Amino acid sequence: MFNKAPKFSTENLGKTNRIVEGTIITGDIVSQADFRLDGELIGNFISKGKIVIGPASKVKGDIICLNADIEGEFTGKIKVTELLNVKATAKIDGEVTVGRLSVEPGADFSATCIMLMDSKNGINERQGTKQKSEK
Repeated sequence: MFNKAPKFSTENLGKTNRIVEGTIITGDIVSQADFRLDGELIGNFISKGKIVIGPASKVKGDIICLNADIEGEFTGKIKVTELLNVKATAKIDGEVTVGRLSVEPGADFSATCIMLMDSKNGINERQGTKQKSEK
């Protein structure tokens, strides 16, 4: 009689998927919940949650997620809507698009970076270069 909408936000709270060290995945991963990767991924990752790439991890592919902590190696394109934490042990090579960025001293951050900025019309991208405005 009454149809209830699925409770995405509460169903996945506190749930974390985990791939342990020594595991190699070739292919794409799609996850609604948070994810911790301590193994190796050759492929793409999409999540509405957070991904943690552990210190022994290697990722080659593209990532789209809400938040991310990177401690291991990442090669490819990553789009993090909110906060990307790059730890001192991280090695990143590729293209990074983020809402906010935190890089610890010692991290190898060899990437182009685009910062997302909020506006009344949605989210826009802003590159880390100065642009002249015309009057």
